[in-house]
Amino acid sequence: MCADLEFADSPSAHGVTRLVARLWIPASLDTVFAFFSEPSNLEQLTPASLRFGIEQPGPLVMADGLRIRYQLRVHGIPLKWESEIREWDPPNQFVDVQIRGPYRYWHHRHRFTEVDGGTLVVDEVDYAPPGGRLLDRIFIRRDLRRIFSFRMRHLVERFAVHGPRGCSTSPVPPPG
Repeated sequence: MCADLEFADSPSAHGVTRLVARLWIPASLDTVFAFFSEPSNLEQLTPASLRFGIEQPGPLVMADGLRIRYQLRVHGIPLKWESEIREWDPPNQFVDVQIRGPYRYWHHRHRFTEVDGGTLVVDEVDYAPPGGRLLDRIFIRRDLRRIFSFRMRHLVERFAVHGPRGCSTSPVPPPG
């Protein structure tokens, strides 16, 4: 499998949904982790329509406890977001959690594993949306699918993903 993007409702009563995105990249673990470790690369991984920008001056150095403040627009509505980096474990994983922002809960684990001469990137996002499951099913999942599909397409282009043995010719799920 080259790429996969799925949503699953958590069995908890707190309305948490899990998004899991997987992408194999034909580059070394150190190279891929270095790219994800640079906060300024978030702008490249975000659709231009969201007008994403980091608010604090750089350079920012990723580490446990780093807080990153940024702004973006969702459906034309300006939003402020602050994340904190936790569980910093180069080059295997890190977590960003929303400290302030639009979600009731946001926990995004980034995992990196050497596979078939490249790196498997796995994003696991547990989130509780504003407006609950109804708003999630109507708008938020669609938006997150579009954002993560964009992210995967950008990574495919950046790292020239042709796929490991047995990979389909379409490595990235279509948005929508």
